[in-house]
This record gives sequence, structure tokens and C-alpha cells, in this order.
Amino acid sequence: MSIVVTGATGNLGTFVVEGLLEKVPAEQITAVVRNEEKAAGLAARGVKIAVADYSAPETFDGVISAGDKVLLISGSEVGNDRVGQHTVVIEAAKAAGAALLVYTSAPGSLTAALADDHRGTEKVLLASGLPYVLLRNGWYNENYTEQLGPVLEYNAVTHAAGEGRVSSAARADYAAAAVTVLTGEGHENKTYELGGDAAWSFAEYAAELSRQTGKEIANNAVSVDAYAGILTSVGLPEPLAAILAGVDASVEKGELVVSSGDLSRLIGRPTTPIADSITAALKA
Repeated sequence: MSIVVTGATGNLGTFVVEGLLEKVPAEQITAVVRNEEKAAGLAARGVKIAVADYSAPETFDGVISAGDKVLLISGSEVGNDRVGQHTVVIEAAKAAGAALLVYTSAPGSLTAALADDHRGTEKVLLASGLPYVLLRNGWYNENYTEQLGPVLEYNAVTHAAGEGRVSSAARADYAAAAVTVLTGEGHENKTYELGGDAAWSFAEYAAELSRQTGKEIANNAVSVDAYAGILTSVGLPEPLAAILAGVDASVEKGELVVSSGDLSRLIGRPTTPIADSITAALKA
């Protein structure tokens, strides 16, 4: 039996594999990657490497074996046929007789277009008959703290979320939850709504940035259309800009506030506050 992790060298997958290495022998982990060179370090530590691509079904032949637990990390190419890509992995897991398929989804309350692919994938997974776990991941702290360049250049946090709040947590927190599910028992056919312990507003985010940088960082709230225009002006394709601006509209409606407590319960500790991730980003 292996634990198969797709997207294993991506932002989330890297944390998941590191967490698994602390729990199970390396030879019980299969890292599915598109670029074998990026996985050289994992191979050197004894992790099995499988080169496969969501867009090429034949590459998943033989990757998953009977009894394996599979973590399907959602594809990052928003706007492509992500449901079709995810279906490739689900069908391969079903054909192999996998014991469990864990999918990183989006909060159940999210109605923005970004959630459509996740809802579509959940439907395919539930119809497959595979034992499943839905990890409905809320927003990552890093969605914001990795984009500090323009914020610090213009001394403003620009958004279209109004006074809405976000229950974000660090990527490492969500990865730890996945590790708990993959290495534990009793999670079959469960859905976890995952988010940070404390929700924050963009005004609070700007204030925390001001405190940590010693600069006056403004809270620049704009309309959804204006925000989409700003995103396209810096080079984002219009469809993607509209999707991202739509997420801010959902934030304003409270759709990214997650109050279940599932994440901290799964990882056995409090989630990482946005302030801590700001500190780490500024040091980096």
C-alpha cells in the first residue's frame, strides 16, 4: 500500500510530502509529478516518483495500485477543464481499487465561479463509488502574503471585498490536515470545511502590514469591476481577472468565513494567524 500524492512538488504538495515523511517510511509514498527533475530530492530520500499529467490519462496507468490512498490536489490552471483533469485521476483510482481518494476542494459556502470546478469534481468523485474525503480548503494566508510586492510599492491593499472577512490559514496547516487524513483512520466519506481559527478583514490586514513595516499601508476598497480592471491592467487575462474579482465579491458576502473548527481539530493545534505569515513573508 502506498500513499499517492498528485502535484507533489507544488506549493501544497511539497508540505504534504514533508509531513508524510515524518509519519510513514519513504518507500510507502508515491509522488506524482510532471517534472521528474523537480522531484530529484524526494527520490534521493527514497520516495517513489511517478511522472504523470492530469491532461494525459495514459500517464496514470500503473501509478495507483489496489489499496492505495490517493491525495488528489486540485489543478492550478484555472479556466482549463479542471473537472476533466481531475476525473482522469478519479477514474484511475477506481480502476485500480484504491482504498481512499482525498480531494482538496473549496469551501462549500463559496458561490464564486472559482468554485465551479470543485463542485463538478466533487460530483464526479461521489458518483464514482470510491471511499472519499473532501478537504474543502479555505483561503491560504500565502494567497495574500506572497503578493506583497505591489502592496509595499504603492502602500495600499487594493481589493473588492468591502468589509468582508477571510478565515485563512497557512498552506502548512492545510497540508497537515491532509497528512492526518491520509495516515489516520475513520475519515472515509467525510467532508471537512477547513479554515483558520480567526477571520480577518482587509482593513485589519492593512493595519497589520502597517504595524510590521512601519509604513502607512492604506485599505483601498474598490468595486468588483474596478478591481477586475486593475488586474487586467497588470497583465492578467480578462477571464481570470473576472474570476479573482468574483472571489472578492464572495468575501464581501461572508462566503470565506469558515467557523467549523475542523482544521484546528484535524491538526491538533491552532491555525497560523495571518500576522505570522506576514512576518515570514517580510523576512523572506
